[in-house]
Amino acid sequence: MPGESGLNSRLKLMKSYIKDELRKTYEAGLRRTFIDIEGAQGPRVTVNGRSLLHFSSNDYLTLASDPRLIEAANAATVEFGAGSGASRLVSGNMTPHMALEERLKAFKGTEAVLLFNSGYQANTGVIPVLAGRGDDIFSDRLNHASIIDGIAISRARLSRYPHRDTGALERLLKASTARRKLIITDGVFSMDGTVAPLGDIAELAEKYGAFIYIDDAHGTGVLGAKGRGVVEEAGVDASRTLQMGTLGKALGSFGAFVAGSAGLIELIKNRARSFIFSTSLPPGACGASTAAIDIVESEPERRAAVRENAAYLRKSLLESGFETGESTTQIIPVIIGDAKRVMVMSKKLFKRGFLVQGIRPPTVAKGTERLRITTMSAHTREDINQLANALTEVFNEVTGE
Repeated sequence: MPGESGLNSRLKLMKSYIKDELRKTYEAGLRRTFIDIEGAQGPRVTVNGRSLLHFSSNDYLTLASDPRLIEAANAATVEFGAGSGASRLVSGNMTPHMALEERLKAFKGTEAVLLFNSGYQANTGVIPVLAGRGDDIFSDRLNHASIIDGIAISRARLSRYPHRDTGALERLLKASTARRKLIITDGVFSMDGTVAPLGDIAELAEKYGAFIYIDDAHGTGVLGAKGRGVVEEAGVDASRTLQMGTLGKALGSFGAFVAGSAGLIELIKNRARSFIFSTSLPPGACGASTAAIDIVESEPERRAAVRENAAYLRKSLLESGFETGESTTQIIPVIIGDAKRVMVMSKKLFKRGFLVQGIRPPTVAKGTERLRITTMSAHTREDINQLANALTEVFNEVTGE
């Protein structure tokens, strides 16, 4: 067959490339593998028949397996079906989508809300709507990968400021002559557990005529007196911001949303490609998320337990000499600084009955490799004490101390 030898040559080159890249990945200690969970998410999970204490989940309020969410998901599925058919702009706006958006609008205290299928899709779809060529974006250096990708798609000029450094941010804003200025920040930083200085950022935005986009994936449901997130926690007027939140972390379901002014949400609905060209959330996920918001508002003891557990664990780790950075939330990094050592520690913890994931580049910078530990509302003090003791034992084994 004409051209067959050329095709075979190109296939060999591709196979060689794949083999070489995998070898480099493995040699650098960056191989990623799945851990197969048997059963539901929770403070304990089952792997290969073993019960493990789970300290790697973003299910902070222990809602993913809550019977009320399951019942709501089942009811919505029975009434409205397993799937939504297509994009809402194609197959129609279903009742569960509208009900969830109305519930989120009341919860966040904004004029409007629009659902997305994930936080990643929200960030990569919304940021190019907010800024483009000729505009300036100011992004915290530790912002999530989805924000970095959304900025790249937008083609706006990017200025990164050191983590939570509002002095550096002000210098960048002052020097900017762009027609539009957009400040983007995580609310709670997913690998560090730090919180954006949103009050100071809001003052700078007002002073220099900038708009703020907040990724509040890890704050929604946990921070604030009513669980509304970092904006509520900081006491910032939401009218000059656009907030993104997720439904699959503290709210225990799946999906994401953006909350802001009616005009801005209308613009995003008409311009965000990741919304326009994606099949919408299934009705069951919408039903579960709506039920989750009711629980967040009616059971504040859940988020209180999350934060109390985090404070207790952080204190124990610091007293044992571990470096936890500047975390003040339910996300606690144990910074080790070596990719292979982190993964050895993770495996040793697994053998002892703990699910704690190691985090390596490119998720975090080289030299800051860490164990990422998260607390849930259902963790007990005994669970936390067991983990703290196991961490010390494993660290001593790995380092020979």
